[in-house]
Amino acid sequence: MKAYERWRSPHMRQEIGLARWGHFGVPVLVFPTAGGDAEEIERHQVVDACSGLVESGRVKLYSCDSVAGKAMVAKDGPVEYRMWLLNRFFDAVRNEVIPAIWADSGEQPIVVAGASIGAFNSVATLCRYPGVVRAAVAMSGSFNVDQFYGGAWSEDLYFSAPMQFVGGLGGDHLAALRQRFAILATGSGAWEDPGESWRLASVLGSQGIPNRVDDWGPEWEHDWHTWRAMLPRYLGELVA
Repeated sequence: MKAYERWRSPHMRQEIGLARWGHFGVPVLVFPTAGGDAEEIERHQVVDACSGLVESGRVKLYSCDSVAGKAMVAKDGPVEYRMWLLNRFFDAVRNEVIPAIWADSGEQPIVVAGASIGAFNSVATLCRYPGVVRAAVAMSGSFNVDQFYGGAWSEDLYFSAPMQFVGGLGGDHLAALRQRFAILATGSGAWEDPGESWRLASVLGSQGIPNRVDDWGPEWEHDWHTWRAMLPRYLGELVA
């Protein structure tokens, strides 16, 4: 069963869409790639790849538009606006998207996932909101997003990028995050950079945040066939 809704986000001051597949199960929010929309994972057969988990009621898939990611790669507007939008995107995920998921599936910690910039979004969401996110599956991650902002810096970027803000966490927030888990999966084939995952793993590990890097090897490229293989495997592990 598929459903789709769209609304104007008060946090981002523009529209965002949310798609859903399944009847019941652990809610999984899959972030699109950089400029993708909520239905991207369906067009690229990721939903089909997870059909066994969906049809058996083990997971219920959701995906939202990559509003900030689209602006990031398209260089839409001034750099200060793009960094502001990135921070507000995560505010919208926490205060709009996740409540919409809860209204549909019941209030419970969710799993987040994504590939490329979607991997960045999944880990950032886990690290910002460990009280509502139980685990992240980050595939072929691009975690050094500073490159998309031409060397500019702001507090909006700092509080959006795990490579920057995780090292400064402490107290109850860090204690909660140490009870969570991030899977950092990567290939080492064309267009992949396993070093991105290892560098993030080092940042997370330095703070005692559980994580695991899986390198699938040189035959796995930075492309959809890789992520169609990865996502059902890791979701099966997490919801077993």
